[in-house]
Amino acid sequence: MEISWIILGVVVVVAVWAVWAYNRFVSLTNRTEEAWSDIDVQMKRRYDLIPNLIETVKGYVQHERGTLESVTEARTRAMNATTVEQHAQAENMLTGALKSLFAVSESYPDLKANSNFVELQRELSDTENKIQAARRFYNSVVQELQNALEQFPSNFIGSIFGFKTREFFQLAENEAAARNPVKVSF
Repeated sequence: MEISWIILGVVVVVAVWAVWAYNRFVSLTNRTEEAWSDIDVQMKRRYDLIPNLIETVKGYVQHERGTLESVTEARTRAMNATTVEQHAQAENMLTGALKSLFAVSESYPDLKANSNFVELQRELSDTENKIQAARRFYNSVVQELQNALEQFPSNFIGSIFGFKTREFFQLAENEAAARNPVKVSF
């Protein structure tokens, strides 16, 4: 009789732990989705600011058509990215293109004095900071999910129910320029 109570107790403990582990994976997966959504919102804000920036700059930098086209092309690639890796690559390109545009703007004092341009630079800088914060949060949640999927004994529950880790949202290792924030100078 005692052995059956012990076995029943062990089964109950294992069942309670399995439910807890499953619910933890669901929670981590949902937090990961929420964190990616935060990044997506900020990237869309950034994409919406870029056409206004280009229109403001067009009137001043008529000889810099290539720079404007590279920003537009990078924006389009970033908007069409579907995976985390594609987003990271496209965001690196977009950051580089925006840096080039701001570098070109240094040669045009009238443009630097334009209040719309100054405001757009400020908003883009603010958005860059928000993207960076959202990326840190996302990567932290992905790390937590990855740890739970790899640690014993929760890895059994993760594999039984098919929970998968997510990709980290990181900048390219070889693009040192992409590691620096967009410089906004007035």
